[in-house]
Amino acid sequence: MRNAARTDANQPLITDALHRIGCQTYYIKLPCDLIVSGGALGEFNLLMEVKMPGEKLTGDQQAFWLRWPGRKVVVRTVQEALEAILGDKLK
Repeated sequence: MRNAARTDANQPLITDALHRIGCQTYYIKLPCDLIVSGGALGEFNLLMEVKMPGEKLTGDQQAFWLRWPGRKVVVRTVQEALEAILGDKLK
């Protein structure tokens, strides 16, 4: 997998919003941007790829996404990230 040259500009906003709702985030860069854990007892863990609006997964990322059996999500906005975590609770 190619090592990305930069962090997407929206990633700090997204991680800040996740921290505000009690999630922990770990920037891992590869094979995706973040590991996100949440809940008082770590009830969930997921992989999160942060993209700028209009950006798509790279070929390597698509291949990884197809192979990974666990929970994963691609987000482009704070709203999408919060919806991925809170689901219907956000509405």
